[in-house]
Amino acid sequence: MKTTRARVLLAGLLPSVAAQSCPDYSDYSKSRHEPFSSGKHALSSMRPAADCRTFNSTTVETLLANMTEVISDPDLYRLFENTYPNTLDTTVRWRGHAADNPDEELAFLITGDIDAMWLRDSANQLQSYLPLLEPDAAPNDPTSIASLYRGLSASYYEATHDAGFFARFAWLRAIRTLLDTTKSMTAGTYGPAGEVLPPPYSFTRLTTRATETLLNDGVGAPVRRTGMVRSAFRPSDDATTYPFLVPANMLFARALAGAGLIVSALEEDGEVEVPEGLAKEMAGFSAEVRAAIVRYGVVTVPVLGGNGTETETVYAYEVDGYGSAAIMDDANVPSLLAAPVFGYLGSIDPVYQRTRKRLLSAEGNPYFMAGKVINAIGGPHAGPGMAWPMASVVRILTSEDDEEIEVALRELVASTDGLGLIHESINSNDATKWTRQWFSWANGLFGQMILDLRFRKPHILQKSFQ
Repeated sequence: MKTTRARVLLAGLLPSVAAQSCPDYSDYSKSRHEPFSSGKHALSSMRPAADCRTFNSTTVETLLANMTEVISDPDLYRLFENTYPNTLDTTVRWRGHAADNPDEELAFLITGDIDAMWLRDSANQLQSYLPLLEPDAAPNDPTSIASLYRGLSASYYEATHDAGFFARFAWLRAIRTLLDTTKSMTAGTYGPAGEVLPPPYSFTRLTTRATETLLNDGVGAPVRRTGMVRSAFRPSDDATTYPFLVPANMLFARALAGAGLIVSALEEDGEVEVPEGLAKEMAGFSAEVRAAIVRYGVVTVPVLGGNGTETETVYAYEVDGYGSAAIMDDANVPSLLAAPVFGYLGSIDPVYQRTRKRLLSAEGNPYFMAGKVINAIGGPHAGPGMAWPMASVVRILTSEDDEEIEVALRELVASTDGLGLIHESINSNDATKWTRQWFSWANGLFGQMILDLRFRKPHILQKSFQ
């Protein structure tokens, strides 16, 4: 097998040794710092000094310099300059090697102001840098081994064609564990004779928020077996109302199929022992989930603005297999809005287009937050009235309409409260009220969106957003 030597294109991703005088970014990110951008929003400069960054990347610095010719608006450029390198600048808490294998590189990436590493956030933080990878110069990504659900393994392979990476370490073992775990989560609540089946997962805790624990003594709402995988919690950390979370199953089906291609490549190379039939099992499971989404996740609803008798089909956010469905979307990814972003379907898919129209309407989505500052999807996590900029970014990534993109970009630039960072949520009518000033995943996703526009709609980046 011809194995690509995985070297770091984010060249010199050299860990800097922060001086003792470096400020805590949790505090630093809450106040404004000169020099301010020259636009009317006078956005703060939020990058730490080079010696205080947790990673210094010459590739990223070169990209930032080149983008000054691509982005004309000074405030939009400052927002990109602050956000895109935020993960490298501030969240790499540790780099090293596995205790039992000196060749296995590891890293610990925190989410930002929450000093913890969540596979979902950390994998997406790295996802932002995939556009910088080349087939002959790929990083040893320390989180792809455990990131099947986030699609990072498949994305890495698609960007680099480096199957050799997955032949090492414990990737195949992790795939087996993930398959066994998710298959157990397809079970229904009741057996053939009506008996209650032992739950594959349960969770309870004392809390004053109903969305932070599961009903029925931690088991969640009853479900009928459909072929989809149950989720106890949404990406936003809120408990699911109905356990079959449709966008999570979309992402899982897409990621599983992509990872199956990696297994097929390893089988063909023959230099590592691959469990017999594993690639076929993964493809079959992915197809089963897709079929279940079509059968149970597509529901009939009244046409928005209609007379009540006209109906249309859209994707539900959650279902239970009995006919109950949540018609909504949540800002956090995987969301229904983001289905084309993670490659489950194309943005021109007619069911998706009808769903998208509904989700981006205060009439059709109970968690669409409309206001004079920003108009975007939110969710129960931050509550009514709190729009998530992440959803505006996803809206741009899934739109071909120049006016829609420009309106969303203008709102994003104007709603940072002068800090020049992407918040978790913002009051849709008051930009001074927000949550989480240091949310690295959202920052990286914003930068990723700008790079997408650079190639897809470069003329928009030449416009003024003053």
